[in-house]
Amino acid sequence: MSGAHWFEPLADHLGPTYLRYAFTKGTKREVAFLVDVLGLAPGMRVLDVGCGPGRHAHALAESGIEVVGIDISERFVELANDAAPHGATFIRLDARDMPFDEEFDAAYTMCQGAFGLQAGPATSGDRGGLAGDRSVLTAMAQAVRPGGKVGVAAFSAYFQVRHLEDGTGGTFDAATGVHHEVTVVHDPDGTGREVDLWTTCFTPRELILLAESISLEPTDIWSVCSGSHYERRHPTLDEPEFFMVSIRP
Repeated sequence: MSGAHWFEPLADHLGPTYLRYAFTKGTKREVAFLVDVLGLAPGMRVLDVGCGPGRHAHALAESGIEVVGIDISERFVELANDAAPHGATFIRLDARDMPFDEEFDAAYTMCQGAFGLQAGPATSGDRGGLAGDRSVLTAMAQAVRPGGKVGVAAFSAYFQVRHLEDGTGGTFDAATGVHHEVTVVHDPDGTGREVDLWTTCFTPRELILLAESISLEPTDIWSVCSGSHYERRHPTLDEPEFFMVSIRP
């Protein structure tokens, strides 16, 4: 594993409280989107990168798709395994250093499960977390078979800049594309803890260039919103996330 990550103590504190946040309430819609854009079907084997407590993997497994979920948080992996249906398994791994080699029909990362969370103290000297994000995407590409699809959700730089002064808080570094926010999260007992969040934001062009730099072939980019709507929407300035689909040649 590539060393401690700032997300680990945050996830340890949250535990099952993570699933109370509004952005986790769109699982059914998000899974239907994944099935659509990644061409998933029963019998396929899929990798969920940054799976958290496993809500997407659970839903896919219940539809007959075999899913392996990985997360850097031991606490989230425990929660995912505790509720896992048949066909879903979960492993603690660093998404920057996954060992899989052409084992899956598709791979995805949702809700900034790993991709986009490599800035801040995640990797010392990594400007904007770009090397970390490249490592995550490279490992995902390596994990799928030739012709397999890779789906990546990423925060929109357009949205972050557009809404900097609307009361949501945080700062945006124009040089690195990193949004930094200090917020309070609560554990299952209601105990609050102040935490720092670092999220690297992207434009569609940057996502395409990053994918092409590791020999993936981007096919589509959509504007989406976790917990609200996940559908095929042309990229806009007003949605908080993009979802890019690429094919491994």
